[in-house]
Parts: sequence; C-alpha cells; structure tokens
Amino acid sequence: MEEKLAQRPATCIKIVLFGPESTGKTTLSEDLAEYFNAPMVKEYMREYLQKVWDSEKRICEPRDIIPIAKGQMQAENLQARKAEELLICDTDLLELKVYSEAYYEGYCDPQLLKHALNNHYHLYFLTYIDVPWTPDDLRDKPHDREGMFQRFQKALDQHQKPYLILKGDRETRLKIAVNKINQLLKSRET
Repeated sequence: MEEKLAQRPATCIKIVLFGPESTGKTTLSEDLAEYFNAPMVKEYMREYLQKVWDSEKRICEPRDIIPIAKGQMQAENLQARKAEELLICDTDLLELKVYSEAYYEGYCDPQLLKHALNNHYHLYFLTYIDVPWTPDDLRDKPHDREGMFQRFQKALDQHQKPYLILKGDRETRLKIAVNKINQLLKSRET
C-alpha cells in the first residue's frame, strides 16, 4: 500500500486547487490546464464516490479513503510523467485528509496522513466560498461552507504549505492564478 500512496519525483511545477466543495476548483483547474496547455489531474474522489453512489446508493465510508487516495496518486503520478513545465491538480491527499477528519470525528488513516504531509507542491490555490453553491448528489454541506473553508485554511497553515486564497468570479480567479503561475515559471528560468 505504501508505494501506491507515494508521490513520484517530478521536475514540473505542481499546483493544487484546494478547498471546500462547490468553490470552483474543477472549473479553475480546467481553465488553467487549457490556458497553459498543461496536463491536469482530475479529482479521483468524485469519480470514485459517484460510482459508489450510483451502484450502492451509499455515501463515503472510512473504508473508501485509502482506495480514493491510491486512485488520486496513481492519476497524479501518471500525469506528472507527461508534464513538461506545469501540472494542475484538482485536489491532493491533504484535501482528502481534511475531509476524512471532518466526516469521521477527527480520524485520518496514518498512511494517508504521512503521504499527505510528505507530498510536495509548489503552490495551493485555496478557493473561497464566494461563489454560488451548486448542489449535486455528492455535495452535502451547503450550510457549513465557512466552517469547511476554515478547516482547509487551517490545514495549510498548520502544515506550512504555500498558498494563495482565490476570491471573486471565474475571470478574476483565473487572472490571479495565471499571474502567480507565470511568476513561478519565470522564477524557475533564472
């Protein structure tokens, strides 16, 4: 199991979209991947849980966390091999850690915790809750958006991860993110 959760070394800049559900992470991930013509790592948790919901009509359980983490890292490691300069990640294991603790009374599998903290990303874009809530059959916390946002920010602060909070509409967020990524790419050239 250990190997399947490990982040493989990569030479590209890795950016993570991070934050509560329905805050525009996937939209911005897709926009950034298109803008920079860069590979994107999709959120495996959503794909996995949609299959569970459709086939078993059940919500996420603690036994699902490690398979989700393995799927996420498999996708990330695959896309990182394709990336030349930049990789856009629509989530990471730290996000899964935050959700695990939020839903399972503070519990996080020790292996997930280890890898979530050891994985390296150049920057997290923490998406704020100032976009409209979009309901679907997997989202369930429309009335605790502020509390969930605080959990995500606390995780970044507590584990000293580099981040920038993104607020505003889609165009504003994209412009800010593009400028910051361009700075990272430029600093790499020198």
